[in-house]
Amino acid sequence: MKRYKLWVLTVWLVLGSLSALASCTNSDNWVHDQEGTDVPRTGKIAQIVERGKLLVGTTGDYRPLSYREAEGNYWGFGIEMAEKIAQRIGVDITFVPTSWPTLSADVMADPQTFDFAIGGITITDTRKTAMLMSDGYLCNGKTILCRAGDAQRFQSLADIDKPEVCVMVNPGGLNEKFAREQLSHATIVVYPQNEEIPSQVAEGHADVMITEITEAPWYVQNDTRLAAPLLSTPFTHGEIGVLMRKGQDDLLALVNAVIAQMKADGSLRKLHEKYGLVYGYDRPEEHSK
Repeated sequence: MKRYKLWVLTVWLVLGSLSALASCTNSDNWVHDQEGTDVPRTGKIAQIVERGKLLVGTTGDYRPLSYREAEGNYWGFGIEMAEKIAQRIGVDITFVPTSWPTLSADVMADPQTFDFAIGGITITDTRKTAMLMSDGYLCNGKTILCRAGDAQRFQSLADIDKPEVCVMVNPGGLNEKFAREQLSHATIVVYPQNEEIPSQVAEGHADVMITEITEAPWYVQNDTRLAAPLLSTPFTHGEIGVLMRKGQDDLLALVNAVIAQMKADGSLRKLHEKYGLVYGYDRPEEHSK
């Protein structure tokens, strides 16, 4: 019976999202091109279709959600989500570099540098007030990385919040904000390259990294020097979504429809499994935004 109720709820969510999309892209707003394909007449999606390319902002420093290799190739959970959205629109995709300190300014830049941002972006009331945020597609929460030998040493925030403990964070994002709000005694060091902080911890240049449950497992699996002792008991609970500027309601509706469809058909769960992430949408009430 519980599975039946969950199935009914899932179908309802999908239909609701598709209905919202339809309201933004009704028949009066669509025309046929020379090949008979429906293309939007107005709105943000029309601009993307006319351009023939979806421009996606991403930091490229957040394994396994968004990472840029030295040769310029991007990979990760968020990268594949963006590719699904581009496929739904029917256009190619180009990734545009952004950074955590400049993320909001880049989203709202004029002229616009990309259509939306993706890759480890937590849904917050502040962001939703200033910009548009999609429904969540990945549950997250604040946790820590430390050296494997210190796993028993750090079992709570109180264990971390001591003057002799060096906590390293990336600049300008919610990790730094969390550290400064919650750790009044620990030594906080801001390090510019997020993807290098785990190795800084492993090599002894810092004791703890403030990170997310979406990021920590990848580093633990790929570096035996590291541990995430509080992975199952994160300090916060939230969701990750797609961030875009206001006035793009048609694009927001399409993104939400893609997310809803992926939840309904099981492809979102499979993507979680591919990257070793915990799927948190069987019991959505446990993951409030």
